[in-house]
Amino acid sequence: MRILLVEDDNILGSSLKKAFEKHAYGVDWFRDGEAGLEATRDNAYDALILDVNLPKMNGFDVVRALRGRGDRLPILMLTALDSVKNRVEGLDEGADDYLVKPFDLDELLARIRALVRRRDGRAATVLTCGPVELDPSAMVVRHHGQQLHMPAKEFHLLRVLMERSGRYVTKNDIEYALYDTDSVKESNTVEVAVYNLRKKLGSEFIKSIRGVGYMIER
Repeated sequence: MRILLVEDDNILGSSLKKAFEKHAYGVDWFRDGEAGLEATRDNAYDALILDVNLPKMNGFDVVRALRGRGDRLPILMLTALDSVKNRVEGLDEGADDYLVKPFDLDELLARIRALVRRRDGRAATVLTCGPVELDPSAMVVRHHGQQLHMPAKEFHLLRVLMERSGRYVTKNDIEYALYDTDSVKESNTVEVAVYNLRKKLGSEFIKSIRGVGYMIER
């Protein structure tokens, strides 16, 4: 999952970026509304976490600009303004959800997962493909009902493939979903993780075509 974070508070922004990266989400962090809006023109994101009070362009204006050009990116707004008026304004402009600062980090993570599920038309939290079940919130994988030990890189690669089951996902798309633009990526990280997953889940569970990508069937 690739997250766009637009937050001008350095302490909060840094904390949120680290928290999402701990769950192997790629995060691009910008500190003003204009830069955040521009980032949406050049990159594809799964969700936007957007502060209201931002330099150069406030959060309401960012939402208005996105929805005005037909961009349906899921948006969760953050604000220190604990008033019904501000919450209503954000939602009326086209935001999908709202959290008032201070908030619980686990709740933010859960709300983002819910927004992405709704965008993808998925009601269930647990992903299921054949004999494999993956619970993103608990970070648990079961194979034929048996829980597996799985390092973070393997877990999140499996999550990306299961979220996009039924279609091939390129190596570049996998890296884009898991890393931010500043991350240093080893050239064979994806291949090694796929090899290890096949040993645990069966050699045919993850299919591949050279030059095309990887796929898990629905």
